[in-house]
Amino acid sequence: MGAMNTARVNAYAKLNLTLDIVGSEEGYHLLDSLVVTVGLFDRVVVKKKRGGLSSVSMHGLGSENIPPEKNNALRAAEAFSARFQTDGANITIYKNIPMGAGLGGSSADVAGVLLGMTKLYEIRDMGSVFSLAEELGSDVKFQLSGGFARMRGRGGDLEFFPDTPPLWFLLLYTKEGVSTAACYKKYDERGETFPPRTGRALEGFQSGNLDWAARLFGNHLTSAAAEILPEIGETLKTLRAFSPIGCGMTGSGSAVYAAFPTEELALWAKSRYTGSRRAAVFKAVDPKHIKKWRNPYVLSEGEGERS
Repeated sequence: MGAMNTARVNAYAKLNLTLDIVGSEEGYHLLDSLVVTVGLFDRVVVKKKRGGLSSVSMHGLGSENIPPEKNNALRAAEAFSARFQTDGANITIYKNIPMGAGLGGSSADVAGVLLGMTKLYEIRDMGSVFSLAEELGSDVKFQLSGGFARMRGRGGDLEFFPDTPPLWFLLLYTKEGVSTAACYKKYDERGETFPPRTGRALEGFQSGNLDWAARLFGNHLTSAAAEILPEIGETLKTLRAFSPIGCGMTGSGSAVYAAFPTEELALWAKSRYTGSRRAAVFKAVDPKHIKKWRNPYVLSEGEGERS
């Protein structure tokens, strides 16, 4: 069998079920967060390219307007070539994860590029790949594998759990995002402190008490993000009216979610939502256990691609 010339990777979104800010270090906020992968993904197509320079072509959701110097996927490809002394890659990304929503779309694309280039160039030193991922962004290391984990510090301290929570999420998002930097700045300006949730929520999951764990879902950045984009608070009120077992904002916003123990309940809530945000239902998933699973938002393999 000849050497691989093209790798295709599904780069999955994540949700923060909890997000506690527990301190700061060297100008960075330190977090304690329960994170889970959901079944929404970007499609990352990576092809070998002679020479060290790489290129990235973006498609969908306005991603075409991202300038190359601000494209984290391109930065990841160049960092990979420098770290492992490989040729570059021609990369095409089909966006399905909304940008500026707190769903980790940019980090997912970085992880997808690293995984694709690892396959193409047959890199065996996964410890170095994970180390590079940690350097490239706070969520990237988690998103290299995905699943269900406790993320601490600046994102590199990860504790994975074998069982993904049996949860379905009604996810509401809009074209208007929230700047992560602006949200953290607003959080600091407000000077608020909140009780931690992550440890107690994890106890609920580990004891099998899903309802108790879900009641502790929450995010210390919510009030700051809602001051920047008031509809965040208004949308959370709408979601609570559907009686979910838990709800919250992911990342620094602007996406919010309601959690349900069954797909039927999540779809019922979606059918009754009449607001202006885009609504979709996604399940908590572990990408390692997905073999043949079709996402309705992603292109078929080869669709939209040019050989």
